[in-house]
Amino acid sequence: MTIEIPYSEACERNKDPILTVISDYLDRSKCVLEIGTGTGQHAIYFSQVKPHLRWQTSDQSHYLSGIEAQLEVARVGNVKGPVLLDVKQECWFKHEQRFDLIYTANTFHIMADDEVEAFFERLNTVMNKTCFLVVYGPFKYEGMFTSESNAAFDLRLRDRGVGSAIRDFEWVNQLAVDSGLTLIRDVKMPANNQCLIWGVGHD
Repeated sequence: MTIEIPYSEACERNKDPILTVISDYLDRSKCVLEIGTGTGQHAIYFSQVKPHLRWQTSDQSHYLSGIEAQLEVARVGNVKGPVLLDVKQECWFKHEQRFDLIYTANTFHIMADDEVEAFFERLNTVMNKTCFLVVYGPFKYEGMFTSESNAAFDLRLRDRGVGSAIRDFEWVNQLAVDSGLTLIRDVKMPANNQCLIWGVGHD
């Protein structure tokens, strides 16, 4: 059976703007965990540009075969095949693994509230003593959407009936603070997105 290689036009458009923001943090890291790898395009591109990285992909079960197919074609030696990871599972890895940078893009608005909370509750089990967290996607600020298109997008997300919604920055930031992280940067990105970077153990 032939497995279709996944592709996202949005990933193709946003990979360079994201890389511009996070390049310095990738340079200061060796091992990266991507949560919600999706199509695998970011993992492949960033790891090609930064060959010193060891990039661990992960996602829920229905995405794994597509990621594996993508990686087989790309043949990027410093990207590891995806591990099954649901943020609500008690143990993310069977054997203790720690990472210098945790990366996730366009996931928080897909998750339900309790999944976002679980994400931050489990972070300490995979973060090194010095670690960065990079989160990319749309957010609200002080309860307000950053654009009319994001407000419309939020309605479509809520209509799915699974708890998806654009998250409040203040709520997410408090979850990060409660996990021992400090906000380093909040960068406005194209297409009404943000790139948020937190850190622990850094000056």
